[in-house]
Amino acid sequence: MPMFRPQDDFTYLMPVHFGGSKFDPETLVTQRTTSLAISYETERDLLENYIPEGFELLAPEVQVVFSRFTEINWLQGGHYNLINVAAPVRFHGKKDEIDGSYTLVVWENRTAPILGGREQTGIPKLHADIEDLHILRPHYATTVSYEGNTFLRVGFEATGSINGPELEALKSQFVSMNTLGWKYIPKVGAPGAEVSEFVLYPQGMEVETAQVGKGSLEWIEQTPMQNPVQYYIVNSLAALPMKRLTQATMVEGRAILHAMGARVIE
Repeated sequence: MPMFRPQDDFTYLMPVHFGGSKFDPETLVTQRTTSLAISYETERDLLENYIPEGFELLAPEVQVVFSRFTEINWLQGGHYNLINVAAPVRFHGKKDEIDGSYTLVVWENRTAPILGGREQTGIPKLHADIEDLHILRPHYATTVSYEGNTFLRVGFEATGSINGPELEALKSQFVSMNTLGWKYIPKVGAPGAEVSEFVLYPQGMEVETAQVGKGSLEWIEQTPMQNPVQYYIVNSLAALPMKRLTQATMVEGRAILHAMGARVIE
C-alpha cells in the first residue's frame, strides 16, 4: 500500500498527512482593514530587555495596533481581530540590514491565522478574546481579555480627518512595511531550540481614509489564575512606563500581505 510522502514543492501545516498546497511565492493575502494605531514613549533600558541581540532599538516606543480584518480571501470572506505590539528597530546582520517593526507579541481571536502566522512566518501569535470596536462617534473603544479577564483597554477619540498632502504621505508610508519576528520552535524532550531564526514578513496597506485623534491605553496586570500561560507577557508590557502618547490614528483600507514572501534574515 502507498504511504504518505510530503511533496518537495508543497507547503504544509500540521497535521501534514492530510495534505498541503503547492508553494507559490506570489501568494497574496488580501483583506479589508480598519486599524487603530496608538504608540507611546517608554524607558529605553526597560524596553531593550525584550529586543534580541542583533537588533538596534531606534526609539523607546511601543506601538500598539488594533485591526479588524474582513473580506479575507484565504478565509473565503471571513474575518478576525488582531492586537499587534511592536517596537521600531534596525536589524544588523551579516547579510541583511533592515529597518522595521520588531513584533513583541500578537493576539488574535481566531485559530487559523495564529497557526499559519506562527508556523509559516515566525510571528509570535497568541489567542485572546478581542472585542469589535465599540463605536459612538467620535469615540471608539475595544477590550482584550483571556477567559473573561480583561488585560488591555484601548480607546480613541477622533478629532479630525487626514487629507491632502498629509494623507498622501500616510499612504506612501503604509505601501510597504517590514514586520520582523523571531521564529522559535523548541526541541522535543530537551532544552533549547529546534529552530531559532529571525524573519522578515513584508506587507502593506492601501490606505483610503485616515483620522487623527486622542488615544488611550491601559494594560491590566494578570495573576497566574487569571491568565495561566500569558500573565508574564501582559505583566511585562504593563511594567513599561507610558511616558507620553506619540501617535493616535485610525486608518481604513485594504491590507496586502505577501504570505509566502517571508524570509529568514541573517
